[in-house]
Amino acid sequence: MQTLVITVHVIACVFLIIFVLLQSGKEDMGVIFGGGSGSVFGSTGAGGMLAKITAFLAAIFLVTSLSYNVLSGNRISDESVMLKGDTIITPEAEKPAVTFEEPAKPAAPKAE
Repeated sequence: MQTLVITVHVIACVFLIIFVLLQSGKEDMGVIFGGGSGSVFGSTGAGGMLAKITAFLAAIFLVTSLSYNVLSGNRISDESVMLKGDTIITPEAEKPAVTFEEPAKPAAPKAE
């Protein structure tokens, strides 16, 4: 079942990328110089058809992502590293590596 979900997910990802790249962006100053009206999908663009296909592919992407997460689950196996051992080891208090002691006072000079 996981293989089927992953296969559908990858196919949806590829087609989603393709359909997002097929959509044209908002046309600003490029329309003044004659660009934009001679597109494959007509002068209005491909808003309706491509937007619906993109939304459908995005929904498939979301559903397959969530379903794969549910199918794979968060299973704890018997071989887990965290569950080995019978006792809990608590860290020992570390002794400071450097101790601060007052330096020895030098002897007072002898008066001659």
